Amino acid sequence: MTSTPSYWEEKTLEEMTNDEWESLCDGCGKCCLHKMEDEETGTVHVTNVACRLLNLETALCSNYANRKRFVANCAVLTRDKIDSFKWLPNTCAYRLLAEGKSLYEWHPLISGSHHSVKEAGMSVIGRVVDERVAGDFEDHLVEWPLQDHQKT
Repeated sequence: MTSTPSYWEEKTLEEMTNDEWESLCDGCGKCCLHKMEDEETGTVHVTNVACRLLNLETALCSNYANRKRFVANCAVLTRDKIDSFKWLPNTCAYRLLAEGKSLYEWHPLISGSHHSVKEAGMSVIGRVVDERVAGDFEDHLVEWPLQDHQKT
């Protein structure tokens, strides 16, 4: 028996409705971590320092609709910026689909549960510190947000 392809398998990112686009976010919170760019090499380093709007218990933005008003440098993912998604974690659905790859088994659209992200160890929950108490961001450089995980 063959399964019917889902919208993310049938449509390009540009063809998706706004609701479909928004549903691609797995709620991991990794894109809400502060990054630091090495001025000499251009290499981007990720910290475990979360944006002040990120709810550390849910890994969701506490003011998603108005985030740009409160965090001027918040990176809003839009269809016209698909080519710039390379800074996103390898596990991000937006990046995966932009690169022609499939979603991970733990993604809520595949698993049917938002808990699967945390269960798979892909959420920032319990692994980050709020920017208001972090101190020097250089003391918080980490590798785990960018690491790819095997598909199951």
